[in-house]
Formats: sequence, C-alpha cells, structure tokens
Amino acid sequence: MTRVLLAEDDASMLYLLNTLLKMEGYEVSVLDLHGDIVAGVRAEEPDVMLMDVHLAGKSGMAILQELRQQDDLKQTAIIMSSGMNLEHESRDAGATAFLLKPYMPEELISLIRQHTPEGQG
Repeated sequence: MTRVLLAEDDASMLYLLNTLLKMEGYEVSVLDLHGDIVAGVRAEEPDVMLMDVHLAGKSGMAILQELRQQDDLKQTAIIMSSGMNLEHESRDAGATAFLLKPYMPEELISLIRQHTPEGQG
C-alpha cells in the first residue's frame, strides 16, 4: 500500500486530504510540524509527501531543502502545494511536483500515481 505523508497546518485541509486519500486506498499519516521534521519523515518512510509551502511558523521550502540534503530522503517524492504559483521555486528547491491551490482531487491522485512505484493505493 502506498504511504502518503501530509505536512499541512490547516486542520480542514488535513481532514479533507486524509479522507480523500484513505478513500482512494492510501495509507495516510500526518507529520508533526512541531517536532524534528527530518526524523519524522524518516520514521514514517513515506512513498510520497504532500507539503504546503507556507506552514505556520515554518517554511515548507526550507523543510524541502533540508530533506533534499539527506542522502536517504533524496528520492522521496515530495509534492509541494500553495495558493500562489511557486512551481519554479518549488522545483528549484527539489520538489518532485507542484500543485496550485485550489486543485481538484483528481489532480492530486494523478500526481501521486505518477510519482510512486505502485501507482495507486
């Protein structure tokens, strides 16, 4: 089963994403944004991570760059998301893909399928 890790600080968005992804057959977990981010990602061992660019008190871009500096996390698929079009900046920082909010559920599922070995939940 494909494991998806969510890095999102909006409770409503977390609920919606969690519900959608579980309905699609994915194993979903939520990253503790107040703890050690790198250790949290390592512990979860996600196939794909969905991360907001703007997190409360933290920069998703800075987290992305930190993750990409870790040899064991360089190949983890990371999809960045924002209400502003930061696709080029996200890709330059090491994102696998970018989703502009608001997006349709099918767009997210399609990206997950494109960037995971199993292709589905």
